[in-house]
Amino acid sequence: MKGFTGVFVLLFWASCLYAQQVDIKIPAHDPVMIKQGDTYYLFCTGFGITVYSSNDMKTWKRRKSVFSKPPDWAVKAVPGFRGHVWAPDISFHNGKYYLYYAVSAFGKNTSCIGVAVNNTLDSASADYEWKDLGKVIQSVPGRDLWNAIDPNLIVDEDNTPWLVFGSFWEGMKLVKLNADLATVAQPEVWRTVARRQRNFSVTDSSAGDAAIEGPFIFKKDKYYYLFVSWDYCCRAEKSDYKVVVGRSERVTGPYIDKTGKSMVMGGGSLVLEGDNKLWYGAGHNSAYTFNEKDYIIYHGYDAQDKGRSKLMIRELNWSDGWPKVAVQ
Repeated sequence: MKGFTGVFVLLFWASCLYAQQVDIKIPAHDPVMIKQGDTYYLFCTGFGITVYSSNDMKTWKRRKSVFSKPPDWAVKAVPGFRGHVWAPDISFHNGKYYLYYAVSAFGKNTSCIGVAVNNTLDSASADYEWKDLGKVIQSVPGRDLWNAIDPNLIVDEDNTPWLVFGSFWEGMKLVKLNADLATVAQPEVWRTVARRQRNFSVTDSSAGDAAIEGPFIFKKDKYYYLFVSWDYCCRAEKSDYKVVVGRSERVTGPYIDKTGKSMVMGGGSLVLEGDNKLWYGAGHNSAYTFNEKDYIIYHGYDAQDKGRSKLMIRELNWSDGWPKVAVQ
């Protein structure tokens, strides 16, 4: 029995050491990242929004979730919502951290985007407290041919805030926000910035077959780069998720791919995809500059672990004004 216990303890510590030595093996879905001081914070889809922290982007520690219980407004807005929050987006503006997030019925556009704010991401600080500001955008079946999930905030060169979002239906939408970053500017103008051909024989309350989601806009030099994910996530070894991109000199588009095709017309140049050997489909990315290097953050489906979703971090290189994922 003592021998068995010793082996068990040895294996336990070996597994812990292994977990600390790799940077892409922690469970993660729809990851976004930000740095405060010397600490990186990762926010992911999960109950209450999953949070990790790291000092080197390699060793990650699980932190307390953002929400201890589902926001009351979200429970009322989305029947059946029990607290599994999707696709967060984190950024720092006006002296606060803004965390956008989505709540939705699966496969339907009964969806909302909310936002919460905090003065700090350090949970040990006396100033640490997430304040939920509630709903920003809502989509309703039968009324909207778009889906209010997968938000990303981008502030343009004129300091105007925009929210890009969407999944399936009629593609990715862009809308201007007010300076409070919590309400839509009036008059409301909803721009389509990327889409794929949809089979209109399906109803407007069905996601359809135009598989596009996860928009993220990254500014580099004179261009805004719109990353989106094509095809299907969340299917383990059957996942064929991939990331494509287009660029524009204006945040409102049009976003054009390498061939000159507009993303509104189904354009998009491939950035990354799974290899079906180490990883199945990979996507739902975000992009950042840390310490003068550009990174793409995304999740992939681990072929060595039953297709479970894991964190992936790669350096972004650039060639002729287009992003290229560095090989590691």
